[in-house]
Parts: sequence; C-alpha cells; structure tokens
Amino acid sequence: MSVYTKTGDKGTTGLYTGQRIAKNSLRVKVYGTVDEVNSALAMARAFCRNDEVKEIILKIQKLNGLLMADLASLDQEPMLTDEQVVNIESVIDGIEAKLPPLSKFLIPGESQGGACLDMARTVARRAERTLLDLADNELVHESNRLYLNRLSDLCFVLMRLEENR
Repeated sequence: MSVYTKTGDKGTTGLYTGQRIAKNSLRVKVYGTVDEVNSALAMARAFCRNDEVKEIILKIQKLNGLLMADLASLDQEPMLTDEQVVNIESVIDGIEAKLPPLSKFLIPGESQGGACLDMARTVARRAERTLLDLADNELVHESNRLYLNRLSDLCFVLMRLEENR
C-alpha cells in the first residue's frame, strides 16, 4: 500500500469513524495540533536525560493517540476517559511534590529536553484554544477538554523536573 491514497486530493480527509470532512475544518486543526504536541514530545523524549521524564512522556504520547482518535470521531463515546485525566493530575501532583516551590518566573532552556517540553506546553495551549473554538459549534467530550488543559500543565512540571539538576 502506498503512503499516498489520492483520497484527499480535493481537500477532504476521512475521519476515524468514516465520515469525510474538509482538511481545514476546526476538527482537523485540533487533532493536527495535538499531533504537533506529540512531535514536540518526541523531540523532548529524545533529548531528555531524566528516565522518569522520558517514561512519562511515552505514556502521554500514547494517550495523545487516544485524544486524536476521539477528535477524529463523530458520535462515539470517548476513548480518553475522566479516569485518565485524574491519573494525569496525580502524576502532576507527584512531580510537584519533588520540586522546590516556584519563587520566580522560569525561563526554559537549561536543557534541550526542557526546551522541547516547553515547546510542547505552548503547542498544547494552542490545541486547547482551538478545541474551545470547535466546542462552540460541535460536540466535544469534556474529558478531551480537561485532558488538553492538564497536558500543558504536565509539560510544564516535566520541564521543571528535567531542568532541576
């Protein structure tokens, strides 16, 4: 099978649930932006030196796959659950407990991995804003909205953990 199918040559793409929609629709923009987050996380995982951070990033990349599947689906129960959002909160809490309290504004970039995590954080924020635009007009699962909000927070604390030497 070829990497190109020609099915999108007229500006549409197929959703996970089979429907075809415009490639420039908000729905496609949201899951495309989550895909960008995953690319930034892949770079972070490649550059990070902290094994705990790398392990968490890999788990998040897998969860992002579920999020993209949810966003590329219509009329389907979410694959990304409220329980997974609670688990992310627990990971954030655990990391914060290991770190000194914030006493000043952070400037990321002490390490390549930390810089990549900060890039992932900002792209996650953009994905969240785009998701909120989509939610103004279409059904968006609450777990997806909450997850994207927590994802940027997780990227921030992972950056702190990676750069805390």
